[in-house]
Amino acid sequence: MSARSLVVALSAGLAVALSVSTAGPAGAVPPPPPNPSDSEIEAGHAETRAKAGRVGELTQRLVEAEGRLQRLVDDVAWKLEQANKALVDLAAAEASAAAAQRDARAARAEADAADRSVEDVRRRADAFVAGSYQQGSTIGSISAYLGSASPEDLLARAQLLNAVSGSQLDAIDQMERARVDRANKDAAARGALDQARARQSAAEDARRAAEAAKAAAVRAMADQRQQAQRIEADRAEVERQLTEAQAGVAGLEDQRKRYEEWREAKRREEEAARRAAQEAARRAAEEAARRAAATAARRPAAGAATKATKAPGRDEGAGDTEAAVEAVVARALSQVGVPYSWGGGNADGPTLGIRDGGEADLHGDYGKVGFDCSGLMVYAFAAAGVQLPRFSGYQYSAGERVPLADAARGDMLFWGPGGGQHVALYLGDGMMVEAPYSGGHVQVSSVRHHGIQPYAVRVL
Repeated sequence: MSARSLVVALSAGLAVALSVSTAGPAGAVPPPPPNPSDSEIEAGHAETRAKAGRVGELTQRLVEAEGRLQRLVDDVAWKLEQANKALVDLAAAEASAAAAQRDARAARAEADAADRSVEDVRRRADAFVAGSYQQGSTIGSISAYLGSASPEDLLARAQLLNAVSGSQLDAIDQMERARVDRANKDAAARGALDQARARQSAAEDARRAAEAAKAAAVRAMADQRQQAQRIEADRAEVERQLTEAQAGVAGLEDQRKRYEEWREAKRREEEAARRAAQEAARRAAEEAARRAAATAARRPAAGAATKATKAPGRDEGAGDTEAAVEAVVARALSQVGVPYSWGGGNADGPTLGIRDGGEADLHGDYGKVGFDCSGLMVYAFAAAGVQLPRFSGYQYSAGERVPLADAARGDMLFWGPGGGQHVALYLGDGMMVEAPYSGGHVQVSSVRHHGIQPYAVRVL
């Protein structure tokens, strides 16, 4: 038996030396940071490129719209100047028409005055001639000729009458010419007035056309400005989406970076734990060898005591139990480094995991061959011929419960209500072997007391 115990102890030490790492509280081990896939990151980059292209397209449209707007602004300015010109032209035409109206009134007044003067002279001449005949004066009177003293006197009187008549006729002729001249001026003034009024009407039409053109240009400019504002708003929205997409890609890349940093830190941690475990395994092997040697040293004395007291099998049974415990421990330690796989493991070794619809699926446990915590116990205790149930809650009721302070090597430790959260195999000296969590491996670690049940379960 001592040789067997020594072999078991050395096997346990070598198994521990394979791989050991430290875990957090059972059932509360934080999952690794998210690791976005390459396709997710590429999809983010593709969305960013699409948004950037859309921003470029809208920017080009905005440039074109702003160009059209500037041309319309220039057109409105030109139309405004044309409207102002039309107003100036209209004002000038109105002033010209007003002046022509005044000139026409003055010419009409002069013509009327000339007509009155001619008529007045004509009336006075007619009155003079009529009076001469009636009064027998020398002017137009027969008696003026008949009363002459001599032919010379008659001739003189005739000449005087002719002179008077000619003077009156000359005055009338001059007045008539003046009247005709005033009438011509009146006609010219009326013609100028008609032309001025025609120019005023044309200027008014031009003003209305200019105002209409200006209003149309202003409306077109307003419509174009609204279109440019809509494009600007669309571009601002797409730029916001682009910023979000860029932030999303940056977030995914940052997640990838944090995951890689976590993985590297985990690798360094496991490497450090592995080196520490190698030292622990060496000490465990020495301790196992010491125990095996002590057991072998006690066997002969125990045999003699048996014959003396006639109590056969007591010490021999204790030795067999210790050997069974070491076999269980060695079998569990032989799996250090095997992947955790939810639902994996049976009495024959690691098996393919199953889906849980949650954390295990995220880590692909259903595609890994390994152990979960209770599966490792099933495999370990099969070395001693013990068939444990597959669920850790049932394993909590599979043996004798002893106070946690009295836990011994080979006992099972449990966490969670009814032991249904986690189970590990106690190695002694505050150490245990376990299958900890998805993404982890079977490992040796220090006993965690957070959430641990107050009793250990002793099967052997």
